[in-house]
Amino acid sequence: MAEPVAKQAKQGQGCPVSSAGGEKIRGSKAGEISYGSYLQVDKLLSLQRLESEAQSGKPAHDEMLFIIIHQAYELWFKQILHEMGAVGTAMNKDCVSDTAMLKVHSGLHRINEILKLLVQQMTILDTMTPLDFITFRDYLNPASGFQSVQFRLFENLLGVAEKDRVKYHCARYTSALTPTEEQVVLESEQQTPLLRIVERWLERTPGLDDAEFNFWQTLQANVTKSLDERQAEANTLPDDSAKVQMLSDVERDRETFDSIFNQAKHEKLVKDGVRRLSNKATQGALLILFYRDEPRFHVPFQILSELMDIDTHVMKWRTAHVAVVQRMIGSKAGTGGSSGYWYLRSTVHDRYKVFLDLFNLSTFLVAPELLPAMPEQCVLPFYMICHTKHTCCINTHPYSNCKTH
Repeated sequence: MAEPVAKQAKQGQGCPVSSAGGEKIRGSKAGEISYGSYLQVDKLLSLQRLESEAQSGKPAHDEMLFIIIHQAYELWFKQILHEMGAVGTAMNKDCVSDTAMLKVHSGLHRINEILKLLVQQMTILDTMTPLDFITFRDYLNPASGFQSVQFRLFENLLGVAEKDRVKYHCARYTSALTPTEEQVVLESEQQTPLLRIVERWLERTPGLDDAEFNFWQTLQANVTKSLDERQAEANTLPDDSAKVQMLSDVERDRETFDSIFNQAKHEKLVKDGVRRLSNKATQGALLILFYRDEPRFHVPFQILSELMDIDTHVMKWRTAHVAVVQRMIGSKAGTGGSSGYWYLRSTVHDRYKVFLDLFNLSTFLVAPELLPAMPEQCVLPFYMICHTKHTCCINTHPYSNCKTH
């Protein structure tokens, strides 16, 4: 018969607790690491200094929430920067292994999960009313979220160009930072952003330089032939209005495709800031998109999807931030002196989408029958062809972009 609970508890007093696996779990001895010492909980919980209490002696209840929300943001920004550093290091090589590519995908996915959490966290801030906020807002001057160094580092390491930024008081975006903070942010501008690392990776996409596959030239010929056939069909239409409309559609599509098939036109669009990726990188991205169901292109396709998701989640965060600010202060100026809502609303724009070109790849989708047939050797998974001398194997590892074995 089982012993009474009270008796069991009495016998268990002062004894080690057993885990599910049977091993004994003992409390930490003096000097040993513990949950609190490992996480430095005491220090962490001492960092919420209420300005309302410090300046007036009367703590504003919701200032605690405001501080914790923003401190949590900064902690997550730190983790995002940590992941971006690992992703950039793994991809910024001439030869990237399959294992490394899987880790890149995992890192990007983790960044996206964090960004989704940051968007959701705005709903907690929404539990504070404008009247709650106004009780301590004046104590925050001239501090501003614009001064978040880690968010600026994130933007720079992602690839946001200064020319695409909205000016802050007609000055550089670093003008609101302290000299030390500004130096840190300016140094990040000298690092290779993820956009450029991805660009170089795409330029080495397996199959682009394969003579037998001849992807780009064959695709161009097939698209041109299709457009010529549509134009000929339009000229046979008896209805003049339908004929004019169809010819107009064909001409528009011809100009659209010419903007990528004509390298000079593409480069001009890059120079003008309309596009971000080189022509060769765009070719690689389209190849991955068209053949995403092939084993060797599946992980690269997932990576491109994660990159677009980062832009999407950052834009959602900006949008949520704008909504919260408008709700809290209306059209008042920000505490840092910016135009507040109006400034933030201007950042919800495609100019802040680093991987905008990946979103626009859908502009160039074509019917499956227009795609060049991929050689059998290029379709096979790498492990099935790694001992052959086929050009597609030697020059194009499925994920590594290696030029040699």
